[in-house]
Amino acid sequence: MSKNYVRLVTITGAAFFLLWLGGLAWAVGEYYAGSTESIQKPSAQEKVVPNKKGLTITAIGDSLTRGTGDETGKGYVGVLADELKERTNQPIQLTNLGINGQTSGQLREQVQQIEVGRQIQKADMVLVTIGGNDLFRGGEGLMDLETNTISEIEKKYIDNLNFIFQQIRKNNEDATVFFIGLYNPFIELDQGKEMSKIVRRWNYDSAEVSAAFPKVVFVPTFDIFELNVNDYLYTDKFHPNTKGYRLIAERVASLVTW
Repeated sequence: MSKNYVRLVTITGAAFFLLWLGGLAWAVGEYYAGSTESIQKPSAQEKVVPNKKGLTITAIGDSLTRGTGDETGKGYVGVLADELKERTNQPIQLTNLGINGQTSGQLREQVQQIEVGRQIQKADMVLVTIGGNDLFRGGEGLMDLETNTISEIEKKYIDNLNFIFQQIRKNNEDATVFFIGLYNPFIELDQGKEMSKIVRRWNYDSAEVSAAFPKVVFVPTFDIFELNVNDYLYTDKFHPNTKGYRLIAERVASLVTW
């Protein structure tokens, strides 16, 4: 057998091996890209353009927007406003319309109010937290993890979220919207792992809705609370404490550019 023949066989075999290896890498990449159980990667940074009078922020949503559990009373909204004021050296006009216990259905109604629409219309930045009360329902969600029930609740939630973003864009085409994702405050309980799967799925679907609208940025928070949840929860073991809210504010701030 000639040396040229051996060399040809070797080269051909190596080429087929490289093609097989490349195909394997592509298949693995496609599998993980399509998995809904993975934690969302942080959204890309979004540019916020302040108006001539400074930066106007309108915050809507539930008790996380309200800042419940923060001993300073600021919540992530107030901490973020302070951070942006220091960074830009410009005045910040903040309107916090958060309501404790609010669900996505109730927020859907709120964003249709004339005064709320006016506040959104003049905003350079809109902050949104919603969904926790739909899913957890004051802890009742832990007792009702049947797939069909949760799926029906999520379906209504996603429909409401779509409407909320549409209404925001109807009132304001240019403001950057930061939508804060869900975390799992019950991660250390017996049902914690099952609830985490559901939270991740809701976050994935919420991020997909966000991506369908221009300048709507999904802000993941699940990972912040995942490993040390009790370090960042208030005494009610549901809302963030001062440290937890600060970490959320820092996450949002890291996604803002000028």
